[in-house]
Amino acid sequence: MKRILVLLPALLCIIMCGYAQADSLKNTVYVIDIKQEINSTSWIHVDEGFREAKSLNAKAVYIHMNTYGGMVIYADSIRTKILNSKIPVYVFIDNNAASAGALISVACDSIYMRPGANIGAATVVNQTGEKLPDKYQSYMRATIRSTAEAHGKDTVIVGNDTVIKWFRDPRIAEAMVDESIYIPGIIDTGKVLTFTAQEALDHGYCEGIFENLGQVIQETGNKSAEVVKFTPSFYDGLKGILTSPVLHGILVMLIIGGIYFELQSPGIGFPLAIAVLAAILYFAPLYIDGLAANWEILIFIIGLILVALEIFVIPGFGVAGISGILLVILGLSLSLVGNRNFDFQGVDVSGMVRALLVVVMGMFMGLLGSVWLTKKFWGRGRLAKLSLQSSENAELGFVSFDPELKKLVGKTGVATTVLRPSGRVIINDEYYDAKSEDGFIEKGAAIRVIAQESGQVYVVKTE
Repeated sequence: MKRILVLLPALLCIIMCGYAQADSLKNTVYVIDIKQEINSTSWIHVDEGFREAKSLNAKAVYIHMNTYGGMVIYADSIRTKILNSKIPVYVFIDNNAASAGALISVACDSIYMRPGANIGAATVVNQTGEKLPDKYQSYMRATIRSTAEAHGKDTVIVGNDTVIKWFRDPRIAEAMVDESIYIPGIIDTGKVLTFTAQEALDHGYCEGIFENLGQVIQETGNKSAEVVKFTPSFYDGLKGILTSPVLHGILVMLIIGGIYFELQSPGIGFPLAIAVLAAILYFAPLYIDGLAANWEILIFIIGLILVALEIFVIPGFGVAGISGILLVILGLSLSLVGNRNFDFQGVDVSGMVRALLVVVMGMFMGLLGSVWLTKKFWGRGRLAKLSLQSSENAELGFVSFDPELKKLVGKTGVATTVLRPSGRVIINDEYYDAKSEDGFIEKGAAIRVIAQESGQVYVVKTE
């Protein structure tokens, strides 16, 4: 009996450990939705999703896609995240994978599509849908071509010839961007390539056609796996908005505009508060994400101090002002790139150029807009009441002395004090400051006013 009592706890411990081990080995797959325009928010969701999938030891990541595209810079970031992932990544195109969506799909290990879905049309366009110049197309062509090449190739012997067979044909990927590409039996010149689900399957850009994501999960050998779906938090959405390049440009405009308006008005008021709030909204999400370091924010603050010293303390505009402006631009720009302290080896040159363009254009537009608003609203209109619009000149009656003094010229009176040469006189029972024009005048002597200037009368002695 004693032996059973001793063995029972040990047996329970073994059973508990077995359950814990089985639970740790349980299959988990992770699902991330891309069902909106690809922007900063999409990138943050994907980045957070991959981080969570890694923490869960997920067996695979599935991207559930339905998008018409979006911003190339964020599509490129997502593409890079997928290509560098040690976890297999599959994409299920529910309806559309256009433009930037096509680039992301090509990066995935396997592509699955719903009947009626499409993939392609990756030409770079502006916000109005107009095709951008060839330098943008060239970058996109190379990006999507290298993405296709990253999946590798096979060397096939056909008769006496050696044929290279790509798993994802780079020429097909390039034809999704460039209408000048001609591929016999697939696309003619003058047209940008877009595949239907069946066409993608026929030409190696789709591994299967299914009705829903659940079927894709079963097809890829994860039928019994637990499906965990990424659910963005409120902060994820807010961070996506605050890290948008468009908002960064607007915040830079508000920082510069607020400082400019503050310099145009006395004291500390609303414009400076706007500038400070814009600076906080600019740096806070970047600091939390680890992009903006302490020294980068410090550079920005030192730059502002140098500009203030140049304006308020140092006469003219020279080294301090120019250095301050450069430090402000540098602090704002470096906060947008993922450098490690002073190590810039991992920073893409194009990323640094984009950051500089956002900051410089934001500063330029902020300064230009501030000058225009100052002339428009502070020069006339309702807001003109907030500032003094008229000049206080003599013609409008603004003088620093009593105009009645002009009427004293020619009048006579008596010196009430000794004039050496200044003193006091009385004229028509009123006392005035006076100055003698002909030397010493004793008290009680008769005087006559010959002129007045700046609130003082000039007199001479009379008989």
